[in-house]
Amino acid sequence: MTSEPLHPVPAPGRRTVVAAVGATGLAVALTACGSDNGSSDSSSSNTQAGANASGGGSSASSGSGGGTALAKTADIPAGGGKIFKDQGVVVTQPTAGTYKAFSSKCTHQGCAVSEISNGVIICPCHKSEFSVTDGSVKKGPATQPLPAEKITVSGDSITLA
Repeated sequence: MTSEPLHPVPAPGRRTVVAAVGATGLAVALTACGSDNGSSDSSSSNTQAGANASGGGSSASSGSGGGTALAKTADIPAGGGKIFKDQGVVVTQPTAGTYKAFSSKCTHQGCAVSEISNGVIICPCHKSEFSVTDGSVKKGPATQPLPAEKITVSGDSITLA
């Protein structure tokens, strides 16, 4: 009698070892990339919240302490607007004293809009045009409006919520 097992267990192959090490490294990297400041998740929820609240004119702030300061109301021309590339938002003033905000990402193929002229927000890639009033499509090929973004206007300050 020998002490060898009836069915020897083969040693793991090189591919199995490499895959296990890679999976462990990926798990460590993903854990390290996580943060509790919520900055990466807040933009998508703000877009959805803004889309749900697109019915009114300017929003008055009731002392909310958060948000990103964008501009002074005097920086946004009546009948036009201003594009904030770093924040991915367009702020417009369709009529005097009414401020709106929309995503600066075209709904056709995701290009950043680049110009506001004659009451429309223009995408340079395929020349889609969107209304400064409500983000609706004025000229295709885009078929969906620009999603609304939530802003607050307090005094002469416009803040991205």
